[in-house]
Amino acid sequence: MAEQLDPQNQQRTGFGTATRTDDAVAVDAGLRSHMLKVYNYMASGVLLTGIVAMLFARTEFAQQLYLNPGPMGMIIALAPLAYILVAWFGLHKMSEAALHVFYWSFAVVMGLSLARIFMYFSGESIAQTFFATSIAFFSLSLWGYTTKKNLSGWFNFLFMGVVGVFVAILINWWLQSPTLHYVISAIGVLVFAGLTAYDTQRIKSEYFMLRGTALLGKAAIMGAFGLYLDFVNMFQFLLSFMGSSD
Repeated sequence: MAEQLDPQNQQRTGFGTATRTDDAVAVDAGLRSHMLKVYNYMASGVLLTGIVAMLFARTEFAQQLYLNPGPMGMIIALAPLAYILVAWFGLHKMSEAALHVFYWSFAVVMGLSLARIFMYFSGESIAQTFFATSIAFFSLSLWGYTTKKNLSGWFNFLFMGVVGVFVAILINWWLQSPTLHYVISAIGVLVFAGLTAYDTQRIKSEYFMLRGTALLGKAAIMGAFGLYLDFVNMFQFLLSFMGSSD
């Protein structure tokens, strides 16, 4: 082992050095391909959600649904949460084909749920928030991909942050406190900013564990799902600050 790691030994054994170099190049190329696949899935999911949200918001049914909330409006609003619970308990058990169906159907359901923002905020402020979220997301994701710092220790803290934000949102449904709403939004932005960097590094690490196996295709979809949630949630929380009515 010591001889293999010895730089002088690598210089003496040109054939072995070439082999190791070729392996490193192959790994780098495979990683780039995998991450590109993840980002393509993620971006396509966000695009699908946005299209569904805009088209649904223009329908008379949606306008009646959100202007006069009822049981159907509650079902549509909570449907994404049901998907997330399914993902939490059973995502790893699904086949790759089932994961595709799950992911794209979730993007559609999320679009139906997010249609309400087009009734409360101006199109310009939504576009500005989306642009700001995109810059923040890809900057954080790039940092998570390139940093040498091990972010695995962040998980427990970030998970508790997500739980805390969700509980606070439920409490504020009854309190209807504007101040608490902005505090929740600020914490939510920070939590999902951290998750963006953490999830990116996790996806990168998973590649090295799963490369060469049939599980890598499933990992790409599940990774995209995680980044999708990070982006959409960061967007919604930022909209609380940047959004404005017509």
